Amino acid sequence: MGSGTEGLDSSQDYLTPPGQADPDTWTKMAGNRGVQRLLEVVEVEPPSPVAKALGLSGTETAVVRRRLMLLDDRPAELTDSYYPSSIARGTTLAEPGKIKGGAVRALADLGFTAHDVLEDVSVRPATADEALQLGLPDEAVVLALFRVVLAEDGTPFEVSTMTMNPEGRHLRYRIRMG
Repeated sequence: MGSGTEGLDSSQDYLTPPGQADPDTWTKMAGNRGVQRLLEVVEVEPPSPVAKALGLSGTETAVVRRRLMLLDDRPAELTDSYYPSSIARGTTLAEPGKIKGGAVRALADLGFTAHDVLEDVSVRPATADEALQLGLPDEAVVLALFRVVLAEDGTPFEVSTMTMNPEGRHLRYRIRMG
């Protein structure tokens, strides 16, 4: 008898760089059921919480990759991933189009791998735009995840904001102490 968690993925799966020839983790984990639609890649002045988490000054910018994640052709998640422009500018992270192996692979190739990850999860009402993009009814709630990824030296190099249809979601965390 299993633990009841077989087949469930975790954030760690999405933070581990795939092999050079492997697909990005979303494609691998969702299989034929999942599609990642790139909505926009642009250099922006990030929202205040993102700028603060990345340690950016008021004049520094970030590259954001905005995506719509679909499962079985249904919107499941809106994901905005921000990278300091000092890291992303001039790389595949700042180019429109899919990245072979995903952003995690591109970051690893630049010398950035996850050492510490901070995740904040909350439930809140969906904005009208979120409800529309996720195909949710008015007054729906969403699961919001704010993730900060830090290198071994403590440098934050990625912040992702994920807004999810809560239907079918399961959160699982393991915390190692000491």
